[in-house]
Amino acid sequence: MEKLKYVRKQIVGGIATITIDRPEVLNAIDENVLDELENTFNEIETDENIRVVIITGGGEKAFVAGGDIAAMKRMSLIEGERFVYRGQSVLSKIEKSNKVVIAAINGYALGGGTELALACDIRIASEKAQLGLPEVCIGLYPGWGGTQRLVRLVGRGVAKELVFTGKRISVKEAKELGIVNQVVPHEELLDYCLTLAESILANSPIAVLQAKKAINQGSEISLDNALSLEAEAWLVNFSTDDRVEGLSAFLEKRKANYMGR
Repeated sequence: MEKLKYVRKQIVGGIATITIDRPEVLNAIDENVLDELENTFNEIETDENIRVVIITGGGEKAFVAGGDIAAMKRMSLIEGERFVYRGQSVLSKIEKSNKVVIAAINGYALGGGTELALACDIRIASEKAQLGLPEVCIGLYPGWGGTQRLVRLVGRGVAKELVFTGKRISVKEAKELGIVNQVVPHEELLDYCLTLAESILANSPIAVLQAKKAINQGSEISLDNALSLEAEAWLVNFSTDDRVEGLSAFLEKRKANYMGR
């Protein structure tokens, strides 16, 4: 396990687990955390042996309780500008990663914590978790993609209600709204995420990556253009040795041996 001051990284069998570890402030994100998170992700992105990333929070109470309020209180306008664009940049890097990223939401995911989770591909929550975008309650509003990713996930009406009221929601409500994929017992969260990661690892890495690209990019454009994008990504995958291996393994009733090429 590697540990910076605020971010821990552990790699086991193609799965990297990133833990944001500032439990004394409920893992709140400041510029130092953003730097460490980005540096850690840059290292993972260039490691071809890693295909799935799990992001979680340190301690017993929080995933990420938001941006560091005390730090934001001290910021000048110029510093605030740097902070909002920096946060957007890091979260966009996570969203566009060539890895599959799973948020293991182990506690409070508020403000920037919900925004971090929204930038991940899949969100699995502990039964003890709470989510919300309460920025308007303290004179701000979501600036790390919260107003944009949430509306694409749940629609304008629900997004406006959650943002305008700043209310926290239970994981049960988050599941009903489609914000989280699954809710699991707290003590089973990481094991569930690891099992999910292993099921992704069993599949063709190129097929998974091209599917991620098609979903991410296609959801932002018209259906006709998205279908063209889907076909182009499908043909990239169709040209690979893994496609031949996958079809052959199915016909021969054996387990596929994907090589990522």
